[in-house]
Amino acid sequence: MARPPSIDEADLLIALTAVFREKGFDGTAIGDLSTASGLQRASLYHRYPGGKEEMAETVLAKIGETFGWILAPLKDDEDVARGMAETARRIGDFYGAGALSCVLDTMTLGGTPQKIRDQARSLAQAWIDAMAEAAQRAGRQPADAERAAREVFLRIEGALVLGRVMGDHTAFAESIEQLPKLLMP
Repeated sequence: MARPPSIDEADLLIALTAVFREKGFDGTAIGDLSTASGLQRASLYHRYPGGKEEMAETVLAKIGETFGWILAPLKDDEDVARGMAETARRIGDFYGAGALSCVLDTMTLGGTPQKIRDQARSLAQAWIDAMAEAAQRAGRQPADAERAAREVFLRIEGALVLGRVMGDHTAFAESIEQLPKLLMP
């Protein structure tokens, strides 16, 4: 009879995500992932035969699922403003009120395989597209909605960098608060 895993898949992905979020793909060593997960290297390779690249792909796939949940109110709520506000709240929670680095950012630093960079780019584009679609539902013209969505994305991502560099997450909180106002016409 096979021994049960010492860490379940959900907790393992949380641990792996934290390392990749902190160190990026190239800066992360298998030893870092082993330490964070509490698994021996052999156990990690047993679960992920493709090594660090497969682990990164799995982390980004999980983040994609999470983004789907975060962005759902933008797409599904009949009250567009309420959906924008709920998505903003979810983004704030996902980034720990601005205390956590953006894994899309750190996973695209130099040395990251193109396949992973493309996966991160796809997630960022899905985020921008969802905001632009919501802005159009709210009454903006397509080009203006796209511009507003990119502005929101830039503000949030820039605020995460500013918070990391300066240790002050006020700009992030302001960006989250402004999300609905910036997307509405």
